[in-house]
Amino acid sequence: MRSLFGNLHTPSSFSPLSGQPPGRPARGSGLFWLVICVLAGWLQAAALAWPVRGWSPPGLSPGEPSGWLQIGSLALLVLALLHVHQARQGVWRAWVFATAWLASTFWWLFVSMHTYGGLPAWLAALAVVMLAGLLALYYALAAGLMCALAPRSRLRQAGMFAALWTLAELARGRWLTGFPWGAGGYAQVDLMAAWAPWVGVYGMGAIAALLAYALAVGLSAMGAWVLSAMVPPTRRPGAPDPVRWYHQRGRALAATQAVAGAVLLGALLSSVLWGDAWRDHGQRDTAAHGELRVWLLQGNIAQDQKFEPGTGVAQALRWYPEQIAVAAEAARVDTLRGPQLVVAPETALPMLPEQLGDAFWQPLLRGLSQPGASVGALLGLPLGSYEQGYTNSAWGIEPGTAAAPQPDGFFRYDKHHLVPFGEFIPPMFRWFTDLMRIPLGDFNRGALAQPAWSWAGQRIAPNICYEDLFGEELAASFQSPGTAPTVLVNLSNLAWFDDSVAIDQHLQISRLRALELGRPMLRSTNTGATAVINHRGEVTHQLPRQTRGRLEAVVEGRSGSTPFARWAGRWGLWPVWVACLTVVALLASRRPRRRRARGA
Repeated sequence: MRSLFGNLHTPSSFSPLSGQPPGRPARGSGLFWLVICVLAGWLQAAALAWPVRGWSPPGLSPGEPSGWLQIGSLALLVLALLHVHQARQGVWRAWVFATAWLASTFWWLFVSMHTYGGLPAWLAALAVVMLAGLLALYYALAAGLMCALAPRSRLRQAGMFAALWTLAELARGRWLTGFPWGAGGYAQVDLMAAWAPWVGVYGMGAIAALLAYALAVGLSAMGAWVLSAMVPPTRRPGAPDPVRWYHQRGRALAATQAVAGAVLLGALLSSVLWGDAWRDHGQRDTAAHGELRVWLLQGNIAQDQKFEPGTGVAQALRWYPEQIAVAAEAARVDTLRGPQLVVAPETALPMLPEQLGDAFWQPLLRGLSQPGASVGALLGLPLGSYEQGYTNSAWGIEPGTAAAPQPDGFFRYDKHHLVPFGEFIPPMFRWFTDLMRIPLGDFNRGALAQPAWSWAGQRIAPNICYEDLFGEELAASFQSPGTAPTVLVNLSNLAWFDDSVAIDQHLQISRLRALELGRPMLRSTNTGATAVINHRGEVTHQLPRQTRGRLEAVVEGRSGSTPFARWAGRWGLWPVWVACLTVVALLASRRPRRRRARGA
């Protein structure tokens, strides 16, 4: 018997799990698999950063990613798909899985909408689930196509599943403004670190999908083989021997499939476990580019006070300039060990420069420009005017430009990838943003691949908030090796989401960007995680979250390019799109057509 996935069951008269002929699922089995899909979706979200602080599985700490958990949870979905009898069952199960996964991944949006936006709890929760359900449609479509187009061969099925799943991930990250937060590849930042400089997060996700399919097929085939050995063949009295032979052939085929799945699984696992050699080979064209002494500031200003003149604004306008003044004095006293760069987070200064006035700027600039204080400052702040529009920006101030009376010589970076609903309002959604008590508005978008800031012998490239979620956009700055950044800096403010797992998730995302591009990533945030990540994706220094302080560290800049930086910098993600579409087209074209019924 043959299901929509080909020979998913043993060639006996019954499905090994349901006990019913294919096409007639056992009563209650549909509910069982839906529960499995919900559980698997939650585990898929937990794999990016374990969210439960009071307990975690052995070998996994709260906030850490788990590549094995991501593969195992996706394998549960594959098992659910292997036991569908109609394509619509596969679509439904994949949609349930993806909705549970995505809602469990970015549930913290509820905090910003309810706690700080003033939406009723039920409406904020509904908005999160609706967003997750909308994005889950990509994965439901992928499952439906898998059901309709899957070839007979298990190996080809695995390839098609990985390609379709990756296409769904790409579509989620590209269409409808793009929101790829929580893509499966991010959970592989440790397990598959070797692959990051070569194929990036989507390639890592494709490999994980292959492993998940191989694992599910191996488990399913082994279970079918055991059941076929335990359940005697049904034979009517006087039935010919071929019936028994057919049953025995089914057991042999199931055993063969189990062995094939184990071989595929072993081959993929061996490529993952080689680890450091592959990663180092992927960064063979990068080299050390000198050291940079940095201070990363974490103001820990509560979000509900951040824009209040008497509380949060006053704290910011007092504490950040104090830290810059201390840094300038330290650099003047000890030019060999003092800081060369001070970084303040996104909107550290929550007012326009004109609103701050000379009383604020003159002491700050005078401190930076004092003789012998060779320190630069990178500050997050809004820029613009009512007539020209506003940008979420960063200013780079160095001693030479600090002495100028006007900021025309300051380095400026304007955020390119804006947050929907936060920094721009999608068409037809003004009514939704009007329901919230958050100062939302339409910001202007900065250019892609803006020039880096040349300071202290480094080329420093800022990115703001979740811009480091888009590796292909950061890679656009690597098209010319002579001007490519040597240090990446992320300025963020995750106080909108309180002390949630969003902080841990964002840290793993930054780690993967460092791996892909072969560059250190400096993170300066309001409440966490303020950290230094080296070019190997390792966190070398980190401040405790939800505290006020500065992180003092020395980071090594890097020059050269990884394979990912080269191809993504030139073509973006188009090579991944083309590769996946080609795999699907080739495997679908080799699927044998069904014979027409006699007499039709």
